[in-house]
Amino acid sequence: QVQLVESGGGLVQAGGSLRLSCAASGRTFSSKAMAWFRQAPGKEREFVSAISWSGSSTGYADSVKGRFTISRDNAKKMVFLQMNSLKPEDTAVYHCAQGRVIDWSNKPESYTTWGQGTQVTVSS
Repeated sequence: QVQLVESGGGLVQAGGSLRLSCAASGRTFSSKAMAWFRQAPGKEREFVSAISWSGSSTGYADSVKGRFTISRDNAKKMVFLQMNSLKPEDTAVYHCAQGRVIDWSNKPESYTTWGQGTQVTVSS
């Protein structure tokens, strides 16, 4: 059974950077797309970024494009989210998720396994 554990969240000032990590267990990591979603208090979960099984294809929400970069290391079974130029509106719990197939999607129903999340708080 696949388990996902996120880390790297914290409190940062606007304009700062954080790097989130997601460690996966199980044997299917390298054959599945991975994604990051986030959920702020009182708001619905929203897509942030995703990456295909090989890392050759990535996608980003418009709100983070140019500021966030997703990457993965299949040998280490990890996926990362480098977040630069952070804004207060980026404050949320960030969850990584493993997809059903090799290609990424921005729809949460395309992902079968979710981590518990890591809190990111950006102060103004």
